[in-house]
Amino acid sequence: MSQINLGGSGLMVPQIALGVMRMGDKTEAEAQAVVETALSKGVNFFDTADIYGNGASTKSLAKALKAVGAKREDIILQSKGGILSDAGPVADDGILGPRYEFSKKHIIASVDAELARLETDYLDVFLLHRPDVLMQPEEIAAAFNDLAQQGKVKQFGVSNMNPWQVELIQSVVDQKLVANQLQFGVMHTGMVDAGLHVNMNDSRSVDHDGGILPYSQLKNMTIQAWSPFQYGMFEGHFVDNDKFPELNAKLQEIADAHHSTKNGIAVAFVLTHPANMQVILGSMTPSRLVEMIDGREIALTHQEWYDIYFAAGNDLP
Repeated sequence: MSQINLGGSGLMVPQIALGVMRMGDKTEAEAQAVVETALSKGVNFFDTADIYGNGASTKSLAKALKAVGAKREDIILQSKGGILSDAGPVADDGILGPRYEFSKKHIIASVDAELARLETDYLDVFLLHRPDVLMQPEEIAAAFNDLAQQGKVKQFGVSNMNPWQVELIQSVVDQKLVANQLQFGVMHTGMVDAGLHVNMNDSRSVDHDGGILPYSQLKNMTIQAWSPFQYGMFEGHFVDNDKFPELNAKLQEIADAHHSTKNGIAVAFVLTHPANMQVILGSMTPSRLVEMIDGREIALTHQEWYDIYFAAGNDLP
């Protein structure tokens, strides 16, 4: 498995990670099979969050890792915190959401709760999960310092933030923010669209992300591409979806040329971008997961990448 230096931190991680948002719904045997499959393919980076199944997904991951006999030093654990729903997890003040919460007390409580669920002493990476509009950067800095000094978190990052939000936090925290988890994939290319349609006045020229893609490259901040197989707002997968016949035909054509699969080509599409992203896969089906992971070995040509981009309904100005 090819590796990248996460945000220039020195932490070497596989270019593909397993996200366990849906693992809380699986049986212990099913969760174990997914983890075994990931590890057998060199994927030892696991991404979770306290909001996933209100903690159930994290617990399922811990049980699966224990069942397969994974050693803590051989795996990389990343979690996220800061989202409160109306169902849980309960904040330290006992008040349910929905809201985002980046107070020092809540950040530390979130990490402590995840450590207990994972049955470990530390997280390799902790991300702030979506931006809290009421955040006070000094509170974040205080929380990060306590967590770092106590050895509970090694590296820190954010999720779904634009450049100025990152800059605001980075201006006061001592630790370098090493990652930003952002949605990117064949059917979610807004960060690319805006860069292609510079100085245009069409809909694709609208930059919804504040230039986060080139910013991340300039700052050596790893983009972790989440839900790379989703279209719309969690409307479903585009692979083998009858709504996208042209795209699936093109994915199959290129897959045949590379002796791969449509799932593999969709992953290769993300990894081909020079931003050197890390892909967060969320499949809980071992056979499909293998196809996706194998996409790391595929080097798409420039024309193949653009052909997929066009087949997804995009254009050039």
